[in-house]
Amino acid sequence: MTYFRPLPRSGTLRPDGALPLAGGDLWFSDVIAEERDRAPELIPISDLPDDVHTRLTSARAPIAGVEMTRPVLMGILNVTPDSFSDGGRYLDPTHAVDQARAMAADGAGIIDIGGESTRPGAETVAIDEEIDRVRTPIASVTAQLGTPVSIDTRKAAVAEAALDAGAAIVNDVSGFTFDAALAPLCAKHSVPVCVMHAQGDPQTMQDAPSYDDVRFDVYDFLEARVAYLETLGLNRAQIIVDPGIGSGKTTTHNLTLLREISLFHGLGCPILLGASRKRFIGTISGADIADTRMPGSVSVALHAASQGVQVIRVHDVSETRQALAVWRAVEFGET
Repeated sequence: MTYFRPLPRSGTLRPDGALPLAGGDLWFSDVIAEERDRAPELIPISDLPDDVHTRLTSARAPIAGVEMTRPVLMGILNVTPDSFSDGGRYLDPTHAVDQARAMAADGAGIIDIGGESTRPGAETVAIDEEIDRVRTPIASVTAQLGTPVSIDTRKAAVAEAALDAGAAIVNDVSGFTFDAALAPLCAKHSVPVCVMHAQGDPQTMQDAPSYDDVRFDVYDFLEARVAYLETLGLNRAQIIVDPGIGSGKTTTHNLTLLREISLFHGLGCPILLGASRKRFIGTISGADIADTRMPGSVSVALHAASQGVQVIRVHDVSETRQALAVWRAVEFGET
């Protein structure tokens, strides 16, 4: 199999024939073609197969009413006692809604609410307990703010309760492999989904992650899951893909995926990047405490935006929005 990675560019000095990247502001005129165990080759865009050309250039449809033409911030709202960065802060529904309101005011286009930590080493939460944690915050955020809510869960029963409460997106960190009933439920409701790659489960995923080639292994997994979701009746326009930074990956794996994340535009779906405050940022920067990793997280977000990533999942909404606003002013003249 040949994998095609566009080289995103911005700015006004755009060569004739350059192609738009996923219908957004970025463009590309060069593509790297690569196969396993073969050296990469720089090819002209005229050599792209028709189906690859379409997937790389077609505008991504709105998700839950949110446009995908420029980076969207997904605010993280963990209503858990044990999440790696903010566990326990928003377990009280009143505090959760206050935080959602603050994130929406700061520029979050989507609020991602989760009632089960999936940090390395985390234990599975009972279904009833997870539902109890998420149902009230989702209902309150939906009713009071109008900002689309995604439910971060691996379980069909939790997703169903969340959808009943007003959630508009299902975000499954297991890539719809944990609960066989979850994907059919999403198809039944025709709800947009996010499918993430993770190697192993939260309890063991960081023990000794290994890949033949992390880029292509993750791509193949996501491609297979997207195809599966399509067989159930979801269309590609409803599916967001997430390479799963930090989930069964070493620092080297994470950096490789970040460096070549434009590869995943070849799936023809919006890309989500969730790297906020994760351990590899601390490993690189020396910031041992998760709450002190905001600057590194913003750096990753700006890189993601420069590669055409459509959804950036963050804790620090205000800081990331400010950085993106300045970046867009420099690159596109927006003030």
